[in-house]
Amino acid sequence: MSDMVLRFPAPGPEPMLTDLEGWTKIEGTPTMKTWVQHTSVDGSVISGTWEATLGTWHAVYKFYEFVHLIEGQITITPDGATPVTLRPGDAFVVEPGFKGTWKIEKPVRKHFCIKLK
Repeated sequence: MSDMVLRFPAPGPEPMLTDLEGWTKIEGTPTMKTWVQHTSVDGSVISGTWEATLGTWHAVYKFYEFVHLIEGQITITPDGATPVTLRPGDAFVVEPGFKGTWKIEKPVRKHFCIKLK
């Protein structure tokens, strides 16, 4: 049964450094690092750690994402809707079909879980 519970290791030395699909820089020169630390047996869910520097992206989501913010501050503004500011300790969900901005106001580290199928 212990193989059914996985404790995340520390993020490895080689993160993915490219911007996520559907993310376009619109303010500043933000950068992101993504570590996928686990993929479900059937490949339908990935989880890991993500970091980002100051700046703003416009993001378009295809998939459901659960986030737990560890460090930093983000203001997420769905297109045409009210901004939501998130701080360390906050947990939140972004639904598929989301379109809007992610403004990184303090450098961010988060854990994520994304449902791909």
